[in-house]
Amino acid sequence: MIRVMAALFVLAISTSASAVIDGHKYPFDDPEDAERFAALAEELRCPKCQNQNLADSNAPVAADLRNKVYELMQDGKSDQEVVDYLVARYGDFVRYTPPFRLDTVLLWLGPLLLLLAGLALVRRTRQYQASGIAELTEEERARLDSLKRESSESANENPDDQYQKLDKDKT
Repeated sequence: MIRVMAALFVLAISTSASAVIDGHKYPFDDPEDAERFAALAEELRCPKCQNQNLADSNAPVAADLRNKVYELMQDGKSDQEVVDYLVARYGDFVRYTPPFRLDTVLLWLGPLLLLLAGLALVRRTRQYQASGIAELTEEERARLDSLKRESSESANENPDDQYQKLDKDKT
């Protein structure tokens, strides 16, 4: 039994490496290439699916892109050349991390700007609260009391009387 297990182990090690993604086998001569392929399939986004990478997507375009990545890797292309090919064809959308350029600066700096705006708002609110509210003068307090009395008296009156009072005030 040990000999059979050892033979199976040697056979498994000596075979070429394969990357299995979405049920499809992509045979490679080198296990490092299989790892590179799996990493690229995880790193690149499916153009049809909003938030799925090539490895997870079942879309036909994702299968085509996996095949193209495999083909480019078999042609000896580097990871950067494969990514550049896909970006040239599908745009920066196929990358999960877009490059830092003038047209993507808001993607990179937007969260930082929002954080700074939030901190400035918190600081301003705390300064306002720390300044306190000014006390009313005696005149303002008397005016407030008279307004309160008028308000409570008018609430007890008939609504028609209130309209008549308003008409008298206008004349």
